Amino acid sequence: MPETAKPPVAVVGLGSMGFGMATSLKRAGFDVTGCDVSADAVARFVKDGGKGAKTPAEAARGAGIIVSVVVNAAQTETILFGKDGVAETLARDAVFISSATMDPDVARRLARELEATGRHYLDAPISGGAQRAAQGELTILASGSPAAFAKARPALGAMAAKLYELGDAAGQGAAFKMINQLLAGVHIAAASEAITFAAKQGLDLQKVYEVITASAGNSWMFENRMPHVIAGDYKPRSAVEIFVKDLGIVQDMARNARFPAPLASAALQMFLMASASGMGRDDDASVARLYARISGAQLPGEVK
Repeated sequence: MPETAKPPVAVVGLGSMGFGMATSLKRAGFDVTGCDVSADAVARFVKDGGKGAKTPAEAARGAGIIVSVVVNAAQTETILFGKDGVAETLARDAVFISSATMDPDVARRLARELEATGRHYLDAPISGGAQRAAQGELTILASGSPAAFAKARPALGAMAAKLYELGDAAGQGAAFKMINQLLAGVHIAAASEAITFAAKQGLDLQKVYEVITASAGNSWMFENRMPHVIAGDYKPRSAVEIFVKDLGIVQDMARNARFPAPLASAALQMFLMASASGMGRDDDASVARLYARISGAQLPGEVK
């Protein structure tokens, strides 16, 4: 294969993020095979001009780069080493790009196990949402060996507007992502508390949004998530359960490090209560609905 040729890529996980990432790779000229537990997602990708595979092992056959875009460490491990996993067929010297948010210790273990087989592992969690994934404008927080970066960099460039190379071993990327998730979860919980408190005061929520987004109390999460609350629209862009998982990982890491994390803990409890109230698969701004139900505040679209 000529130096300038793009290696075939397999994307395992064609959810809201993975589908956009696969589309961005295809748009950049890569030969992309998509795989997902949902046959409909694979069919949609094929209809858009990609290739489809029924199993990760099939998708990985002949690929030089695998991009794994699943929810957690357990799914990542299954894609690697489970039945019909990519390790069965992945070429020697190929690279596995892991985009799931996970405990850094787990990322280090998976990297050791795959690298022992002669393949490369890049710890590369992502941030940015489905729209940026589709535009090839994600932020990627990556760490891994120089060889892993060398193999993965062409694909990373097609998926990311910002690529941070954060260390020469797996785990660093995961640790950076958990700092981001701590802040993201706390900010969503705080924004939900604030908008519902505003509703309790009888304020015009659209005007609250206008004022806060022009003031020092604004955050990216307030600006991004609170329109969902104002519209009464909780279809999931990022679900409550994501932060149950991610803030749970933060708590485990903090406990092991003997590090107090009371704000992350309080936010985790709000996401847990939202999940326990039946909103786990709804948009993470549903924390506002939880506050409303507890306080008697009236939010748009909610029935008293």
